[in-house]
Amino acid sequence: MTRAFRLDVWLPPVVALGVLVLAWQLVAVHEPAHAVATVPETFFELAHHPGLYWRSSVVTLQEIGVGLGASFVVAFALAVAMVHVEIVERALMPLAVALNVTPVIAYAPGLVLLLGFGIAPRYVVTAIVVFFPFLVNSLVGLRSVDASALDLLRTLHASRREVLWRLRLPSSLPYLFAAARICLPLSVVGAVVAEFTTSGSNAGLGSVISSANQQLDVPAIYAAIIVLAALGLVLTLVVVLLERRVLAWHPAGSRPR
Repeated sequence: MTRAFRLDVWLPPVVALGVLVLAWQLVAVHEPAHAVATVPETFFELAHHPGLYWRSSVVTLQEIGVGLGASFVVAFALAVAMVHVEIVERALMPLAVALNVTPVIAYAPGLVLLLGFGIAPRYVVTAIVVFFPFLVNSLVGLRSVDASALDLLRTLHASRREVLWRLRLPSSLPYLFAAARICLPLSVVGAVVAEFTTSGSNAGLGSVISSANQQLDVPAIYAAIIVLAALGLVLTLVVVLLERRVLAWHPAGSRPR
């Protein structure tokens, strides 16, 4: 039996989920209706408005995909530049740190004024939230090369492009996947924060939560939270499976989980 279908793999999280749902229901029945939605109320909401949550999930997933992809491309390109030109790191790393420690809610209104109302500011906010982990992991990964292999390539007069392609990039893959494990769930948070802090569009799961909060629709709030949690879990699972396939040659991709 493969590991994916073994009872000891699936039973613990299923039991933990069952305990969590039971605890949720016990708390909900002892709290006012306007404070906590019960489990049946939440799933009734999901069952009767599947189109709303599906469309909202697609919008939020689009924000995650565009923001995450753009952030990775820029962060990896900057990491490559930092590895090869030391002054680039000294110049840009303090700015990256400053961007990382500044609360996203502080610059979101400015992005709306700059980029206009619509979905573009949401892409940027999501990208900014995940930018720093991508940058740091890319930089560490590109530098984590075997010294003897690097000396050998230099002895053979390999160009910087060849060293990057043949040595630095393969060495950085475990770090990039580690970054992806961090940044994918974080990008879900970033997309929701972007939907909370930018205006001009009422689509997305964050907008559903914001609208439901204004209308005191507690089951809708909990239903959107469940969908967000499921979205984050699915994205994380995709990264894990992709890591196992791509890094089958590396201990990071073949170790038991």
